[in-house]
Amino acid sequence: MVDTSLSVGVLAVAGPALVVRLLSLPLLLRAQEGVRERVSAAREGRAAPGRAAVVGELVVQLGGGAVLVALLLMLRWSLPGLDMLAEPAAWGQAFPLAIEFGLPLALARTYFVGGAIVAVALWLLLWFLTQRNLLTAGAPAQPGAPSPNGPRTAALLALRVAVGVFAPVGVLLAALVFQAVALIASSRARGRARAGDGLPVTVTPLAAPSIAPSVTPAPAATATAPPLAPLTPLVPPAPSFPPVQPAVRLPAQQVPYLPTQADRSTGAVPQVACQELNPNEPRTIAGYQLLGRIGAGGMGTVYLARREGAATQVALKTIHPELLDHAELLLRFEREVEVLSVVSGAYTARVLDAGVDAGRPYLAMELLDGRPLDVHLREQGPIRSPEALRALALALAVALSGVHRLGLVHRDLKPANIMLTTAGPRLLDFGIAALVDGTRLTRTGGGPGTLTYMAPEQFGDERVGTAADVWAWACCVVCAAHGTSPFSATSTGAVIRRIVDTGPEPAALEAVRALDPALAAAVGRALTADPAGRPADGAALVELLTGPQGPDPRLPDAGAVREQITQGWRTLTL
Repeated sequence: MVDTSLSVGVLAVAGPALVVRLLSLPLLLRAQEGVRERVSAAREGRAAPGRAAVVGELVVQLGGGAVLVALLLMLRWSLPGLDMLAEPAAWGQAFPLAIEFGLPLALARTYFVGGAIVAVALWLLLWFLTQRNLLTAGAPAQPGAPSPNGPRTAALLALRVAVGVFAPVGVLLAALVFQAVALIASSRARGRARAGDGLPVTVTPLAAPSIAPSVTPAPAATATAPPLAPLTPLVPPAPSFPPVQPAVRLPAQQVPYLPTQADRSTGAVPQVACQELNPNEPRTIAGYQLLGRIGAGGMGTVYLARREGAATQVALKTIHPELLDHAELLLRFEREVEVLSVVSGAYTARVLDAGVDAGRPYLAMELLDGRPLDVHLREQGPIRSPEALRALALALAVALSGVHRLGLVHRDLKPANIMLTTAGPRLLDFGIAALVDGTRLTRTGGGPGTLTYMAPEQFGDERVGTAADVWAWACCVVCAAHGTSPFSATSTGAVIRRIVDTGPEPAALEAVRALDPALAAAVGRALTADPAGRPADGAALVELLTGPQGPDPRLPDAGAVREQITQGWRTLTL
């Protein structure tokens, strides 16, 4: 009878609580998604979404708790077991417990308080784990990211301790049911975010990534590419390198580059900053004297260099020694050399030299001043000049038109690959460019491209053509005006859902519309989910942005386009 009485009371509270929680589950899921969106917005410096779902969830919890308290007080003597559940955890009477179980009053009081403490601790643990899932699902570990250990979380934790101590035991039981369901929902969302990294974006490898003497032009190309001379492969057959000894990385000192007298006499005074070389780094590569390190990434390093006996400085890119046996990275490096060697234009980087030195491939490019777009946005914020934003959009479209005219797709257009120089934007990094005949190149650990700038067709088995670059172009333009990609979200799964289903963030598109409504209309067309609905390639983008102006009614005048870019770019503060 004792067990039956207590079980009846527990079921009378936990059962309806579970039913209410399951009926309101859609609201809970929307509220959790809203929390993740607000965390992402705070981390990325963009406008936070509304709190409607979060407020609705709070109303359900508070309203349900109030109703339950009233029912417990009304029915505590009508239903077996409810008398115990109606007692507050802090000062509740242990008489019902002593009577039900035949215990001495002191021992019953100990059991009552001990059980209440365990229930409160379990409730707080479930809530903390839920918060951790919501604040960290799909988010990279970085300084300034919201943390479940922050002051706000500590304050909410203290508030819940107070509620748990003074609320009736039955309300605490219902809260445990609610919180367990919330933890399960947040854990499933966190699992989907992690699984999103393995979604089918990996594609068929490219068998032989060398550009033939004649390249198949893009379907919408407006000019015929000149014959391309085959390049000497940078990857030697069956290379054999001595093992690389691990080196101790010394902290690099950031120092500005000081131009030499030869630089001043030739006018080649680059406005770049570089770091001092570490003791374990080489001092020369293929006859180039290394003057400093401009930057380094997971694949390789870019050095400030000068050919011995020459006055002009170059940016010399090479692969890390420990990656020389990584065939796929060598393949990507060779691809970049090949593409840059044939892509020419005012808004791409020129290749000056390339080769292999002691088994280590290198690429010497013209030295560009300025900084990448992502760094500019991080340090100075979004572009606020309508003329500069249009100049950026038009210059990137011109650069893409040159790439697409050769039958190529860039496939990794993003702010980090756009250099803002005093002479205008430059499109960089063609390491995963591919032919538009449907062949693709895969990188280890994922498909080609950067998630928040990838087009919907890049997530499936559809042919990826020049329209994918048009989509990425629109994302970059929006990012320049808004500060982040229009598809940024808190997790990988949320990003993919935006790209393939819900569409771009309206506030991001509005940032472009506020500066240049005509440009916003072009961006909207470029973000059409169906590739057939977008401008076909870079040339179509240029025409959309400028209209026919030259002697050929189908083509804009190149000189007028260049002048428009130059004039607009002068309004940007670098």
